[in-house]
Amino acid sequence: MTVDSSAASQPRRSAAGKAGTAGSKTGTKRTTRTTTQKSTDPELVQLLTPEGKRVKNAEYDAYVAGITPDDLRGLYRDMVLTRRFDAEATALQRQGELGLWASLLGQEAAQIGSGRATREDDYVFPTYREHGVAWCRGVDPTNLLGMFRGVNHGGWDPNSNNFHLYTIVIGSQTLHATGYAMGVAKDGADSAVIAYFGDGASSQGDVAESFTFAAVYNAPVVFFCQNNQWAISEPTEKQTRVPLYQRAQGFGFPGVRVDGNDVLACLAVTKWALERARSGEGPTLVEAYTYRMGAHTTSDDPTKYRADEEREAWEAKDPILRLRRYLEASNHADEGFFAELEAESEALGRRVREAVRAMPDPDNFAMFEHVYADGHALVDEERAQFAAYQASFADVEGV
Repeated sequence: MTVDSSAASQPRRSAAGKAGTAGSKTGTKRTTRTTTQKSTDPELVQLLTPEGKRVKNAEYDAYVAGITPDDLRGLYRDMVLTRRFDAEATALQRQGELGLWASLLGQEAAQIGSGRATREDDYVFPTYREHGVAWCRGVDPTNLLGMFRGVNHGGWDPNSNNFHLYTIVIGSQTLHATGYAMGVAKDGADSAVIAYFGDGASSQGDVAESFTFAAVYNAPVVFFCQNNQWAISEPTEKQTRVPLYQRAQGFGFPGVRVDGNDVLACLAVTKWALERARSGEGPTLVEAYTYRMGAHTTSDDPTKYRADEEREAWEAKDPILRLRRYLEASNHADEGFFAELEAESEALGRRVREAVRAMPDPDNFAMFEHVYADGHALVDEERAQFAAYQASFADVEGV
């Protein structure tokens, strides 16, 4: 892997705007869409252009004013290592080592920028693609793979890193996050909660309910929507007539659209939103306008529903290449740094592969545990039946 792999203004909050233009063809041909987003679009908060040039922003510059060259290199390192881990997990699934994998390819800036904006005492509620946020919260990447290998139910203690287990049910974690945030407020703590979800989840009733409760109770929660343009094979314009961030206006709290491929902008906007939450100003919806470079999961084939030209247009906005250009132009990183990081990324890939293959098989009877808090007669009966079934194989082997 090369670390510059090409897999990849002033804001206007909750204001009316045009949704992305799109065209589609039905039938046996793939859907063709136009998903252009101009750097000068006033709806989009951007601090780094795709060419790696710094853009001034009167409102959000203050939130990255203290960032140092070391910090910038750290953000770059986070994105590179997260992408390397993601690539290794995809390869492991293709080789039969994982049952499924949901790649974050192309969404590294949205996750690393927002993840690094959180404080240790903040609480994070992810979906199942927030591998970069998990990295920022100190969750060992190998722990993310146990569930996808089928050997555990999550792999980490949520309270150790204030990072909840992955949530497969689409959108339900936003309700959990809102309830948790309401509790934080009642406890008088000054921490905040952040809930991650995608553009597809924004169509779920759970998300609308969480918006209602968060607004009414002024909950200290940030709703972070990674709009990667596709809810599996459903494009965003089939889900909404307005940009997603504008939905917040109807619930009575601010919404902001940020360039999701700009790690600095994501860091700044999320810091602002979290500070609002901690100071008692209530919820915020952040829409990170990004792109899913790969498949929805490894069971998906995106070539069946989207055009190659669309992906190629977004490859030019690659978040890692964007920051590398800025680092090089600013003389904040040299070839030695990039070479050392590439070696580190390869070492991470080897560690992940070895750890996955060394994972022990789970106890066959573990699936009967924790079904009910106090046990249940039917579960006991099913456990006994399964034990008899397992024993029948031993009897055959002994013949």
